[in-house]
Amino acid sequence: MAGVAMTMAHIDTYFGLDRPAQIDVQGWLLSTIAFMISASAALLLGGIHRQVWRHIGAPDAWRLVQIIGLTALFYLPSMVLLNDTLAAPVPTLLLAIGFWTVALFGGRMIARWRSTQRPMQIFQRLPKDGQPILLLGDQESWIDVLRRLETPGSPQAVRVLGLVEMDAQQPGRAVRGAPILGSLTELNDILEIMVLRYGETPWVALTGPARAPEIMLQVLEVTARHGAEIMALGHDATAQILEAIHPADLLARPERQLNMQPVQHILTGARVLVTGGGGSIGSELVRQVAELQPACLTIIDFSEFNLYQIELELRRRWPHLNATCILGDIRDEARMADIFSAAKPDIVIHAAALKHVPLMERHACEAILTNVAGAYIVAQAAKTAGAKRFVFISTDKAVDPDNVMGATKRLAELCISRIMADSGMAGAMVRFGNVLGSSGSVVPLFERQIAEGGPVTITDPDATRFFMTIEEASALVLQAAALQRAEDEAGLFVLDMGEPIPIRHLAETMIRLKGKVPYVDIAIEIMGLREGEKLHEELTYPHEALRSTPVSGVHQVSCPPINSELFGKQILQLIEAARHHQPAEALRLLGVLVPEYGSERAELLYRHLA
Repeated sequence: MAGVAMTMAHIDTYFGLDRPAQIDVQGWLLSTIAFMISASAALLLGGIHRQVWRHIGAPDAWRLVQIIGLTALFYLPSMVLLNDTLAAPVPTLLLAIGFWTVALFGGRMIARWRSTQRPMQIFQRLPKDGQPILLLGDQESWIDVLRRLETPGSPQAVRVLGLVEMDAQQPGRAVRGAPILGSLTELNDILEIMVLRYGETPWVALTGPARAPEIMLQVLEVTARHGAEIMALGHDATAQILEAIHPADLLARPERQLNMQPVQHILTGARVLVTGGGGSIGSELVRQVAELQPACLTIIDFSEFNLYQIELELRRRWPHLNATCILGDIRDEARMADIFSAAKPDIVIHAAALKHVPLMERHACEAILTNVAGAYIVAQAAKTAGAKRFVFISTDKAVDPDNVMGATKRLAELCISRIMADSGMAGAMVRFGNVLGSSGSVVPLFERQIAEGGPVTITDPDATRFFMTIEEASALVLQAAALQRAEDEAGLFVLDMGEPIPIRHLAETMIRLKGKVPYVDIAIEIMGLREGEKLHEELTYPHEALRSTPVSGVHQVSCPPINSELFGKQILQLIEAARHHQPAEALRLLGVLVPEYGSERAELLYRHLA
């Protein structure tokens, strides 16, 4: 018992339990100093000063736990050496660690709560495996990605190796456990280090300001040399967090987000009819119209497969929408009259057309029957059915046309303008350039050629084109319907599309998007301009004046109607010649009706075809 008592006495002495209940100021001061020295050393070794408090994550939280343990370890020698001097060393240590833990975690959780309202997220861990990535951008956009990666059930498993700043203002610091490795100018060296360290090339994911086209092109120059894929933060929070960069992201101008409030005003509760509604542009128009809850939606298309596809999508996404899909040819006057009589549309959007330039050069009569006669028949059917608005989709190739397709679309503009003059409808015509991703556009062709290992074929190294996204094109069509309010008049609208993009530049960029080096991994061949193609396109004639509209980036073009009686007779003669497959007469009349195309070009084409 004496031994036990002696042992208990030693324990009481060691823990300070046998000391009088008085405050030992010197002892407590020494304890505090010793602990603070230990804590400071642990903090410096652990690199906690490089953490960004409001963005603390699970790796940072684990680092705090390690720092607290290291602090206790550093304090132990002081506690043993100064046992006789320190006041209650073990209780002091336990109390200090408790306060220290609360202070370290509490301050960071408060900072996290102020920035996200989710303080407990600091304990959620990022996946340890998955595709390695580098995030290139700024702090705020990184946080968006890292938060979504921490969300339970995240649809994408990626591993963030590090962060790259635009200008490296905080190199060496860490955001939610991910170190800031350097700046954009150091990206090449960073990628080389990552490949050496991890044995594989990480994706480079662009966020925030790095999504600017000029920055993306700069990044592509570097990533292509390393075979690294370039990704971007997805817009849909429920889908993939990171998605591939698309050619549309590299437009020389930001994609325009048009205000859809005026469009909603005219479409919600209206009876809408869309021709060519199964095509790439027509189907996007159908989707945007369906989102605005029309009273009913009628879709006409001559392609059985396209019509089947859009009908399936409508049933899946908008099961309660009153939609009718009809197989029909816009060149069939009786069929169109029956459809319009039954549908009784308030708004007609005419998207059906033949658009492939070289093909239309070889099939001029077909181009005339669809692009001119079809537009004429649909407009007349809309007029008879009592439609309030008519929207026609034209093209930049209608400006000073060098080909049959452009000439037929220009003639269709003139026809629509004339029909609207005495129809009681508010007509709107829309001109835009090449639509990225549409059927027949150059982008799918380049993608297929790159996937096959090349070569990528371009017409001319100096050729340029205007480009816009399918979403932009469709939104512009609907905006035109809302902007044109005057009845018995057809307004012509164009989108400010910035500077035209060189085709060669587009090809080189798309190759780099696949992690390849142009002219090294994938060859680019010059094929020469095809029949009917122009080196450069334009959106307006020199004599056409532009005026602004209430919608930023959308302009209206002066478009006086043609009042000549001879014009109407010549249109009917042209259609009749095309129906009887008389290309010589049809091309001659086309050249007469569209002076910009001219009878000389028409005659040359006919001789070539003959």
